Amino acid sequence: MALQEREEMGDNNNSTGTDVSQNMTIYINNLNEKIKIDELKTSLHAVFSQFGKILEILAFKTLKHKGQAWVIFEDVQSASNAIRQMQSFPFYDKPMRIQYAKTKSDIIAKADGTFVPREKRRRHEEKGKKKKDQHDANQVGVGLTPAYGGAYGTTPSLLQIPYPGGVKSMVPEAPAPPNNILFIQNLPNETTPMMLQMLFQQYPGFKEVRMVEAKPGIAFVEYGDEMQSTGAMHGLQGFKILQQNSMLITYAKK
Repeated sequence: MALQEREEMGDNNNSTGTDVSQNMTIYINNLNEKIKIDELKTSLHAVFSQFGKILEILAFKTLKHKGQAWVIFEDVQSASNAIRQMQSFPFYDKPMRIQYAKTKSDIIAKADGTFVPREKRRRHEEKGKKKKDQHDANQVGVGLTPAYGGAYGTTPSLLQIPYPGGVKSMVPEAPAPPNNILFIQNLPNETTPMMLQMLFQQYPGFKEVRMVEAKPGIAFVEYGDEMQSTGAMHGLQGFKILQQNSMLITYAKK
């Protein structure tokens, strides 16, 4: 979103939420300002995608917009459910304040035919594209290539990881019996313990999240008993923190 649209969208600080009509974009403030923008967006997507398809999440580094974000859903019902169920949700140790955004975002305006191009935005985007093209050219020039050619954020399958002991057995192991600890797989590399905590603490009995620093893409989540862990498993099985990563949840082996 360009600077001009940010200014037009405003920060909603003068609105109580009752004088703003229902729409597909929600405005969130009282966010933890210490969180980096990329992590903030990923975390917001993780907790809000349960309510419906998210078209875009906007957050900015500028002083005026710190501690704020906009989440744009595909439909009004999703936005309404998100406001109702996530109001005051503890997000990075601060309760979120949520309401409908005052103005329509570009992505919605384009969809309903009311979008009007802005000269400022075009200049801003062209400048950003030139910087990106120059950066990409520099990367190619020094021979930097990704170590893994899969989709962004995905974890390579076991078949793509060299196995020092030779060919790994293809016989599947027996699943662990139900217990109070869940084993989470196929997490994006950007996943943090706080992201998972915000997801799993919605279910009764949550105790803690443990991630293995040397093995990105996996985590363990502990509950008070196996009934509570089973409820969380059923509720979040297949949940996507990022669009290309569906969580695979099983019981951990003890």
